[in-house]
Amino acid sequence: MSGLIGKKVGMTSIFDENGKNIPCTVIEAGPCVVTQVRTEEVDGYNALQLGFDDKAEKRANKAESGHFKKAGASPKKKVVEFQGFEGEYKLGDTLGVDLFVEGEFVDVIGTSKGKGFQGVVKRHGFGGVGQSTHGQHNRLRAPGSIGAASYPAEFSKE
Repeated sequence: MSGLIGKKVGMTSIFDENGKNIPCTVIEAGPCVVTQVRTEEVDGYNALQLGFDDKAEKRANKAESGHFKKAGASPKKKVVEFQGFEGEYKLGDTLGVDLFVEGEFVDVIGTSKGKGFQGVVKRHGFGGVGQSTHGQHNRLRAPGSIGAASYPAEFSKE
């Protein structure tokens, strides 16, 4: 089982042969640098540690700097270990999307940024503006009323 580290760049859409619109996520996968090779003799298992996305030299501590210098690479933001790689790789090798063949199915795992406990403006897209007179105090970003209780009993967020 091989793998790569990547990041989401954006969204687009493609059309299939029937003209159906299919939403697609665009991912920048690689290039990843082999920062460490785990072996059965030394570590007790076989794995490759890959690094992705350069970070500033001043953002890396001494231990990280030494670790990446051993591989001959600049410090990386993301480091992940993959087990069960096919093929032999050595320290400092660069892996790209040529690892996969066209039409091959891949599993993608994503992590959301996590914005914590949010208010209605960010979470639900509320306007956040109300009247600024007639005694309105500090309720600029509060939800307020979102519609009638009985009639017309509909609410459409636009």
